Amino acid sequence: MATTTLPEFLRAHRERLQPEATGRRRTPGLRREEVAARAGVSVTWYTWLEQGRGGVPSDDVLERLARALELDDTNREMLFLLAHERPPPRRHTPPADVTPALQRVLDNLHVPALVKTPTFQIVAWNRAAVVLFGDYAAMPERERNMLRRVFHPQATTFLPHAEDMQRTCLAAFRVAIARAGATQEAAALVDELQATSEDFRRLWAENELHTHGVRSRRLVRPDVGELRFEASMFTVDDSDGLSLVVLSPVDDASARAVEQLLRERAPPP
Repeated sequence: MATTTLPEFLRAHRERLQPEATGRRRTPGLRREEVAARAGVSVTWYTWLEQGRGGVPSDDVLERLARALELDDTNREMLFLLAHERPPPRRHTPPADVTPALQRVLDNLHVPALVKTPTFQIVAWNRAAVVLFGDYAAMPERERNMLRRVFHPQATTFLPHAEDMQRTCLAAFRVAIARAGATQEAAALVDELQATSEDFRRLWAENELHTHGVRSRRLVRPDVGELRFEASMFTVDDSDGLSLVVLSPVDDASARAVEQLLRERAPPP
């Protein structure tokens, strides 16, 4: 069979638990009755599930089975996909920390790149991003937010098409916080920008929704002129919502400008 089935998945994870996890005997794996007891379901019904004839479990039962089988987030998601052909309900968790491996990816890119949370908080960056957007390490943490920056009154001085940038960021922000689960942090950011930015209030009322995709971006720097980029966003696996944003120069002039800024203004590695 080309794909794993729910019965195969349940049996494999039941048998994978080590005897030490049960504290009851020295034979490998759990018995079906032990999994049923952990999950609070009948032994007969759980046995039917492993035989492919137990019906469709509810979300609540799947959550209990995930706990009984000690599944991590990836395997919990697979359990729901196999049972319901959809991911599990959202449960908000704070974004993971930026790992050294992810920071190395940033540092090895010679184009501007950033890592953001679902609330568009910038949590990691590389040297090219610093020379283009400013030294994030020197900024107060609240100012390291992409939405706050694009809706700042002075954003039009370096964004030739500020409203397009604002509109696409806000539409992607709506999708990001919906996927991650609404949080007090997201609600507070929306309330703040509604109170301080007329442009934000107007665009927020339009309820536009779409993912980031690949977007053309134009920036103006007095020292090097106009720069043109394609902004691409990539989900970071096992990060609870972190995304990698990469700005790739689309012409030779923009690429040379980034190289010039790196030579003249980049902080030491």
